[in-house]
Amino acid sequence: MNHIEQNKIIKENFLNQKAKVIWFTGLPCSGKTTLARHFENKLLENNIISVVIDGDIVRTGLNKDLGFSANSRFENIRRIAEVSKILIENGIIVIVSLVSPTTELRNMAKEIIGENDFLEVFVNAPLKVCETRDVKGMYKKARQGIIKEFTGIDSTYEIPQNPFLEILTAEFSIEESSYLLIETILPLLKSNVE
Repeated sequence: MNHIEQNKIIKENFLNQKAKVIWFTGLPCSGKTTLARHFENKLLENNIISVVIDGDIVRTGLNKDLGFSANSRFENIRRIAEVSKILIENGIIVIVSLVSPTTELRNMAKEIIGENDFLEVFVNAPLKVCETRDVKGMYKKARQGIIKEFTGIDSTYEIPQNPFLEILTAEFSIEESSYLLIETILPLLKSNVE
């Protein structure tokens, strides 16, 4: 066991939790960020410390130099995966809310983070539903050609084939969706040290 692994165990034991990355993927406006924030609050109610990394917020700071080309999307996800890895190495649970549109990109993130610490959650909502939730008008602008390479319109979203969990946000309320997350994921975040 190396120094980083030892340090992680010490911090997990101190925090009484097991660090994982819960990676929310789905179309824009599928409910990823809303669900991530709600889930973060539910974890806190269960004495679990976590941090949300939201794709929109990261693009205003850490990744503000990136666009939406294939290379920029790759670099965006690579940086977020590297930050997530640093956080879990320090015992913190990370909830990532990011479109991450292709299997290749999600697999790259999983490889950086480590397969045992990566839980992919597919936040699934039909395109029509996502468009009705779009308060920023991004889908409308994409359909008008104002926004180029917009996921779901003129840029592909590849549906995860084997996600750890799938949440149907058009069918379940935020409370029901959070309950499913807590029931499924919370046991994996609880430390064996009591």
